[in-house]
Amino acid sequence: MKLNNAGYRFIALHEGFRSKPYLCPAKIPTIGYGNTYYPDGQRVTLLDKPINEDEAFEMFKEIADRFAKKVSRLVTAPINQNQLNALVSFAYNLGIANLQKSTLLKKVNADHNDPTIADEFRKWVRADGKVLKGLVKRRNDEVRVYFS
Repeated sequence: MKLNNAGYRFIALHEGFRSKPYLCPAKIPTIGYGNTYYPDGQRVTLLDKPINEDEAFEMFKEIADRFAKKVSRLVTAPINQNQLNALVSFAYNLGIANLQKSTLLKKVNADHNDPTIADEFRKWVRADGKVLKGLVKRRNDEVRVYFS
């Protein structure tokens, strides 16, 4: 499965756009729509040159598609498009390794309609040890998309 336009828009909305490199709440250099590395695999640094919104969105889509492929490999349950979009948003934000080791993924694969999956999304709201309002909102929005 692949992300659809609604999935791209959903993730981009939550990531927001920044033309100049910055440190995200987890203290990782980031640029564009939440990218921590470039399509060639090079990590973003705070010394990188600014990018425009079109460049950023194309880069974001390419990297988000990579996440979608990885999520599709990890999920063995027959999920729908909205469920994929929500899981890719989660993985894009937190990293594929965190999804891979999560109880969220275990529950999705055991029963992709299990209502307690919502609780698993909502556990992931901290950055640098602190609960962030933006992450609470994002996880709630991912739950809404997942179950829609």
